[in-house]
Amino acid sequence: MQNISSYIIRTKGMFEMTIRDRGKIKWNAASFMPEVFKMQRDMFKDQERQPRPLLSEFDTEEFDQCIAYAMEYKLTVKLSVWADGFTKDMTGSIHHVDPITHQLRIEIKPGEFERIAFDSVVGVVVLV
Repeated sequence: MQNISSYIIRTKGMFEMTIRDRGKIKWNAASFMPEVFKMQRDMFKDQERQPRPLLSEFDTEEFDQCIAYAMEYKLTVKLSVWADGFTKDMTGSIHHVDPITHQLRIEIKPGEFERIAFDSVVGVVVLV
């Protein structure tokens, strides 16, 4: 059985010439530059960034009411948090609202808390 990477070329004359291809080896030379791959990943990630959603006064008032309702009845909430061009969803129960530092303290897992700034919240849904 003939190897796929070597081909015999027949010409009109009596000469035969064999071409030996390196196959995948020729593409491995580019893998010595991990910086290029990192820059490409960062470039594609930058293309997916979105601007911060504009919230009206009505939206922020509705978020406040949903948070107060969830705290009062100890319900789970799903917060949409905008950070650095990306929106991340967090699910947990609101443990504390700090009006001085303008932060929410949300309990994600029992005993695991995370602080979220008021300004970064772009969506609140109370889960029943």
